[in-house]
Amino acid sequence: MIDHVSVGVSDLVRSAQFYERALAPLGLTRLIERPTTIGFGKSYPEFWINLRPAMARVPADTGSHVCLRARSTTEVDTFHAAAVEAGGVSDGAPGLRPHDRVRYYAAFVLDPDGNRIEAVTFPAE
Repeated sequence: MIDHVSVGVSDLVRSAQFYERALAPLGLTRLIERPTTIGFGKSYPEFWINLRPAMARVPADTGSHVCLRARSTTEVDTFHAAAVEAGGVSDGAPGLRPHDRVRYYAAFVLDPDGNRIEAVTFPAE
């Protein structure tokens, strides 16, 4: 249903380095690079970072986030570890998240600008 998403970043070089490392465990790589935007994906750019030099840090209480699908709990764990190692901040360690409709396993990180990024998978029992 959704073709692609993007987030604003204040420093394109710093954010590109962060996202290259954080998204690699999910199979996303840098596919397109332009002066003010970079597209990551598997076969086409599905996740973009867009330079917004005057952008302030995203406030923690905005409620917005981007969720990316992982194929396994191991990918979620590796995404979280890679993102934190690359300069992100944990905003929810990997683990099962109980929910009334579905059982899912996820992890959350804040990128260097405060964008909340999640990796999720839906494990079998």
